[in-house]
Amino acid sequence: MPIKVDEESCIGCGVCQSLCPDVFEIGADMKAHVKDGADENAPCVDEAISSCPTGSISK
Repeated sequence: MPIKVDEESCIGCGVCQSLCPDVFEIGADMKAHVKDGADENAPCVDEAISSCPTGSISK
């Protein structure tokens, strides 16, 4: 399943990017985004989802 980031609730804290830098990045809009071509099944994705303080990441 594709990873979804709710840009309305994302606060751009960067936790997902620091836990899973090959998948997530903070964009110019200061919101988290899934990188193009990222391995959305990488093991760190689940940790990023569970660590997001606003629950903005899902799959």
